[in-house]
Amino acid sequence: MKAAVRRIGVFTSGGDAPGMNAAIRAVVRASLHYGIECIGIRRGYHGLLNGDFTRLDFESVSDISRRGGTMLYSARSLEFIEEAGRNKALATCKLLGMDALVGIGVVLLGSGAGVLASTVNPFATGIASGFAGVSLGDGLGLRLLMLVLFDAIAIWYVTAYARRVRVHPEKSLLVGLERKFHEKKGGEVPALTLRRKVVLALFAVVFLIMVYAVIPFDEIGLALPTLGWWFPELSGLFFVGGVVIGLAYGLGEEETVESFVSGAADLVGVGLIIGISRGITVLMDGGAITDTVLYWGERALEGAGSVSFILLVYLIYLPLSVLIPSSSGLATLSVPIVAPLGQFAGISGSLIVTAFQSASGLVNIITPTAAVVMGGLAVGGVPYDRWVRFVWKLVLIFFLLTGVFLAVSAIL
Repeated sequence: MKAAVRRIGVFTSGGDAPGMNAAIRAVVRASLHYGIECIGIRRGYHGLLNGDFTRLDFESVSDISRRGGTMLYSARSLEFIEEAGRNKALATCKLLGMDALVGIGVVLLGSGAGVLASTVNPFATGIASGFAGVSLGDGLGLRLLMLVLFDAIAIWYVTAYARRVRVHPEKSLLVGLERKFHEKKGGEVPALTLRRKVVLALFAVVFLIMVYAVIPFDEIGLALPTLGWWFPELSGLFFVGGVVIGLAYGLGEEETVESFVSGAADLVGVGLIIGISRGITVLMDGGAITDTVLYWGERALEGAGSVSFILLVYLIYLPLSVLIPSSSGLATLSVPIVAPLGQFAGISGSLIVTAFQSASGLVNIITPTAAVVMGGLAVGGVPYDRWVRFVWKLVLIFFLLTGVFLAVSAIL
């Protein structure tokens, strides 16, 4: 097998964790064994955006396994959230010999695996757990296991594609579209002034407070103060954070209010879906429709095993997630009915929640009703049909593995 250049890139992002250096060492040694050049991208997404590359060889990774953290360093990047930042990252991937699907896959599949196996996501797992009558910590071990495995599979999947198209460019799914991608121009990247750095820092602080405030540490078994915040407190946090950020950026009173209203307008559709879904639940409860559904559900489930029940619930949630892409709205509409039915089959509420969020997360990797998917493809100039051709095998893998996890959990 011959090629002018064969090269892959590897980077680490998020928080440091044991074994990251060992993983880097394994990737580098495996790549060199197959004659593939390996480029290390330092400081995670920040390095990907700014071209902070270093060539990795046997010597550079020979003594890193016993070190803590990661030799490539790890950093998140708020710049990557913006369209201009993602355009810049896609261009950097080109420098490593990757096509647009690699850059898009890094973002959508990494986040997609995280959503599918949400651990303490207050906007999907949290709402569903509340309606199922269980705590957010119930089922956390299973979801953590799924998260680690699915993230690893997503990394392997994207890396394998990047390696294949670098060695054989004619096998790229974007053949005939590369010219369009190269001609696509991103917006002008603003200078990262001190004021913008302060704003980004404030933005990060708001989200760190949110994450800490919603995690039930006492239910998970961690000796940390539990704030127990929910939507009223989080609404206040976002409101205060928005005002502080606007004033810190120098927008002034009038422009800060206009920006806040403009941002809130984007959430009107989601709010309507959640409100209508909740209204349906209220009507069903008030009209004794829920009781009727539960009665006939109990009759239908007589003799049904726990495994068949949880798999059926998982399958039902797949088309529902297409029709109702809002995970909050879907949880509000369906979990109050499905969770009590699970009790008749001996299925815990936490496993119902896992089936719900897994189906919703899986569908939102590929469905055209997902704004994140369509927005990411628009940024990269990739048609939706090419994305489906790229991701369908991974979706099938996730689908089958989720079914296995659910079935085994139902038996145990």
